[in-house]
Amino acid sequence: MKKILTALLCVAATNAMADDAAIKSKLQSLGASNIDVKSSPISGIKTAVTDQGVLYVTEDGKYAFQGKLYELTNNGPVDVAGKILVDKLNSYKNEMIVYPAKNEKHVVTVFMDITCHYCHLLHQQLKEYNDLGITVRYLAFPRAGMNNQTAKQMEAIWTAKDPVFALNEAEKGNLPKEVKTPNVVKKHYELGAQFGVNGTPSIVTSTGELIGGYLKPADLLSALEETTK
Repeated sequence: MKKILTALLCVAATNAMADDAAIKSKLQSLGASNIDVKSSPISGIKTAVTDQGVLYVTEDGKYAFQGKLYELTNNGPVDVAGKILVDKLNSYKNEMIVYPAKNEKHVVTVFMDITCHYCHLLHQQLKEYNDLGITVRYLAFPRAGMNNQTAKQMEAIWTAKDPVFALNEAEKGNLPKEVKTPNVVKKHYELGAQFGVNGTPSIVTSTGELIGGYLKPADLLSALEETTK
């Protein structure tokens, strides 16, 4: 993302109104890919979902900025980017490794890495999260990127005949003996980047709000209850 923002400062933008295709072309020239240009809640501003995150671009294509944009509602601030991305997140539901709560009150999606200490800690407490009514859905986010053994191991886990068993075994230290090229994991990783994930575990609520870092079961429940008030 720094590469794009640096390049933006060096590009002379036109004063003419740019259409979505022109905005997409300009961002592609700056190194972004998988670009989807959408409307935004702010007049004169477009939302550009890219492989490197979410950008907000003026309709004339002259300015762009990155960061959190919040809608101020009666129930508190709502992350606009999260609302945009939550449908895409849920479209991956068949690729998630899910630990359902019997009396479900909340659903969270956790971007995790099998080498992450706090991911291990969260996984060890899954029963406590479930007992509090929190369903936990895992997506893969190897922190070192795609070109490493962890990404290949996670691909083997997520595409196993029984992914729940494979992940439980990995969390015990029994890693897959055969690894695979990360394809599904690559999709998860790119989605995490769009949400702004830069560490694990990163927890996304059902409304698309990103909660960075590990939270104890009771603390996560409190945070989720707060977001639904």
